[in-house]
Amino acid sequence: MKKSEFKLKPSQLKHIALDLEDKIENGLKNDNTEIKSIPTYIHPLSCGAEGQAVVLDWGGTNYRAAVINFAGGVANISPKKAGSIDLSATTTKGFSQEDLIAKQCEFVNEIELPAKAPIGYCFSYPADCMPNGDAELIRWTKGIDIKEMIGNPVGKPLLDQLNKAGKTEFTGIKVINDTVASLFAGLTNPNFDAYIGLIVGTGTNMAAFINADKIPKIESSLNWQGLTPVNLESGNFNPPHLTKYDELVDEKSNNKGSQRFEKAVSGMYIGQILREAFPEDGFDERTDGKALTDIINAPDQHKGKHVKAAKAIYKRSAKLVAASLAGLIDMLILHDKSIKRVRITAEGSLFWSEVTDCKDYNKVVKSTLKELLSNMEHKNVKVNIAEIESANMIGSGIAALS
Repeated sequence: MKKSEFKLKPSQLKHIALDLEDKIENGLKNDNTEIKSIPTYIHPLSCGAEGQAVVLDWGGTNYRAAVINFAGGVANISPKKAGSIDLSATTTKGFSQEDLIAKQCEFVNEIELPAKAPIGYCFSYPADCMPNGDAELIRWTKGIDIKEMIGNPVGKPLLDQLNKAGKTEFTGIKVINDTVASLFAGLTNPNFDAYIGLIVGTGTNMAAFINADKIPKIESSLNWQGLTPVNLESGNFNPPHLTKYDELVDEKSNNKGSQRFEKAVSGMYIGQILREAFPEDGFDERTDGKALTDIINAPDQHKGKHVKAAKAIYKRSAKLVAASLAGLIDMLILHDKSIKRVRITAEGSLFWSEVTDCKDYNKVVKSTLKELLSNMEHKNVKVNIAEIESANMIGSGIAALS
């Protein structure tokens, strides 16, 4: 394996950016496309959210709940770190919707609740957003298989059961994707022309605000107008210029042919790329992004060829993310030429990872994105990449109060 196999030329990165841009546009026009571009039917209060909401966050093993209070543009969360329970039981055979809702209700009722409040629910599983702010489950991931919930609303059964318990009165529920929650959290700083939510951790995804008149697939009967949060589901992008090692990772995955961008970029898979590059070297089948960064951070404990390859895969991942952001930003500017300042709220352990003797991930993204935007005639566009504590909770609270 040669280190150069993972090197992407500026022309290739631009090709990737423009290819993604075309596929986002296709997703805005049509259903069942490579990039789904799912509209969320919520107009968030950009900087004027006031009041209390209960916020829920479920995207894996842990389920979190808290009360959020917005006053004077500042969000206060109680408890400060948000309480959590382990929901790994959801992956066991026979676990039902009734079991899930019972566990959720029991936990929510353990926190100190306001007398009346809306609920904002960050639900990080594939779901179609509904015009009433709820979401309909498309499919489960992460080992869960509660069949009776597929094709049905996620929020209403939980809301109904919570209100039936009678501890307090919940006035409504809004269900959003975690990337959309990050997008909303960015709105706490109103000094930008465009906003993007980005996840680069175990998986990867992007979300952005796109004007409804640029989303032809929204049914005219909804009479929906204005800037619309769109969950791109960009992890399913199949980019050009991947390697034979990416093909092997995909070949051996349990979802062959899908999530190709995610498999080239995210923490769940980049360690597997290293494993495929050195099939005879005994890397564990569970080698992930953390294992890859551990190799970079302890070069004296690993073979030089492994360290060089790990750095190359790490840098390529960051450059692919930069290319995806460049494609999205280029599209947003084509839609609205007044855009000069863009805020990206970035979440995920890989994005904010730190490495020795190598540029940190977020710095590679920033420098590559700057070069790409300049190459795409957007030299004067300023991009701010922010890390916001409790972004999922803040974004869910904004959704609830909007």
